[in-house]
Amino acid sequence: MTETAEHRPIRSFHPRRGRMSARHADAHVALWPRFGLTVPDGDRTPLDLPALFGRTAPVVLEIGFGMGDTLAAMAAADPARDYLGAEVHTPGIANLLALVGDLDLRNVRVARGDAMELVHKIAPGALDAVHVFFPDPWPKARHHKRRLIRAGNVALLRDRLRPGGVLHCATDWPHYAEAMAEVLDADPGLERAGADRAGRPETKFERRGVLAGRMISDLRYLRRF
Repeated sequence: MTETAEHRPIRSFHPRRGRMSARHADAHVALWPRFGLTVPDGDRTPLDLPALFGRTAPVVLEIGFGMGDTLAAMAAADPARDYLGAEVHTPGIANLLALVGDLDLRNVRVARGDAMELVHKIAPGALDAVHVFFPDPWPKARHHKRRLIRAGNVALLRDRLRPGGVLHCATDWPHYAEAMAEVLDADPGLERAGADRAGRPETKFERRGVLAGRMISDLRYLRRF
């Protein structure tokens, strides 16, 4: 049966391909078979994280990693944990794979597709942390329903965290920061853990926001139980 418009999931992203450099194309061809994971829409087959990484270790999920610089830097500085990044932008995926090769990162895996479809495949309590850094703010009121940080998504993300696990969000849009805080504060299973960066590296995107006069907001929450 053909999926109708009313039953399609509300996407929090615009799928983009973009052009890749020769370096990125080479990295994608060489490293995707080992480090890549495609996330088909509607496939809820459970994801075996120890099998994916080849070991049992705490797992951090980053949703929308952009060009992957932050994820690669955090994974390189934190080899005891595994990092799973989800993105739909092909040049960003290829850039992260190039960084994985350059830095010889064994604790990174790269997922292409809708991050919330990926989250559905992850077992409850399986994640040590979830990072949502500078998601699309969808500033127009009619597009707010597309924002990633909304009640239903937050409940699902919290369910995938272990008790004590961290949901760390960051944005350079003040109105989105306020909306994020309202949604996160309202979730009964989360409690605020502070507004510091907590080891999050500064990104080029973030520096551009600061130069444009926008304040950076970090929102960190713990799963209570």
